[in-house]
Amino acid sequence: MPQPGVIEFKEVEKPTLSNPDEVLLNIKKIGVCGSDIHVYHGLHPFTPYPVVQGHEYSGEVVEVGANVTKVKVGDKATARPQLVCGVCPACKRGDYNICNELKVQGFQSGGTAQDYFVLPEDRLIKIPDHVTFEMGALVEPAAVAAHCTTKARDLKGINVVVTGAGPIGNLVAQFAKSRGANVMITDLSDFRLDKAKECGIEHVGNPKNESFEISVEKAFGGEGFDVGFECAGVEIALDTLIQGINKGGDIVAVAVYGDKPRVDVSIIGDRELKLIGTLMYKHEDYQVAVAKIASGEIITEPLVTKHFPFEKYHDAYKYIDAQGDQTLKVIINL
Repeated sequence: MPQPGVIEFKEVEKPTLSNPDEVLLNIKKIGVCGSDIHVYHGLHPFTPYPVVQGHEYSGEVVEVGANVTKVKVGDKATARPQLVCGVCPACKRGDYNICNELKVQGFQSGGTAQDYFVLPEDRLIKIPDHVTFEMGALVEPAAVAAHCTTKARDLKGINVVVTGAGPIGNLVAQFAKSRGANVMITDLSDFRLDKAKECGIEHVGNPKNESFEISVEKAFGGEGFDVGFECAGVEIALDTLIQGINKGGDIVAVAVYGDKPRVDVSIIGDRELKLIGTLMYKHEDYQVAVAKIASGEIITEPLVTKHFPFEKYHDAYKYIDAQGDQTLKVIINL
């Protein structure tokens, strides 16, 4: 993508391994996410142009370096797209997902929208044989959900509300449920709420049809909820959680906001609420995501709305723009 709104295809040389710890993948599937759309429209504040996109992906191992032990030729795999410095305070304490020099492939570094891609073994995750390449491309957003659902208190037996039923919100709701929570998810799109139901989320609420308070009452009776995950990226959703959560509750801000939301700090202080940030994932979150997708505990098939061939990459973006909230995940086939 040389500039916003423009996608170019170029013939390039097949990459080669430069050290014995690297793996060469033949990319098979790429997932398109909301951040990719922001880049397409020139609205991503941290992405320079030109850029090769693609950070949600799966592929087949076609070559391995002499020191590689995790995978062999023919295996399925995916990998974290994070490039980190390893020496800043965050990296030294193990929080490399918030590295001071963090670069993400597909944004600040070249991504996987190409036939072949080289990566180091330490970021690689093997995908079991029975897991499809399509499911493998959804490991990245699932890892986001795996990570953020560890940021609040232990969720076992806890009433949880997720605002926003897009792909991330759906997966967050599924992970919260898998961690033992009682979950309700809200959205303005009945299409997305129906998909959440297909993925096993029983309680849904649409503010267009009934008030948030009524939806909470239907889901949890008089108990209310103690943990909220904000996945919509709009001020009103965050404010709804702050105003509606039980005293002493935890709110995890998962979404990225286009505008700076105003937060009622007086309510946060008066009710001793915790507003918690979260960013991306760590390697163990990828491992958990792969395991839960492989076991069927996390369901991905209902999230995939449509496939496009690699040559129709631009059409995929136009489709997402046109469909709006009637689409969840679009997959690019290589």
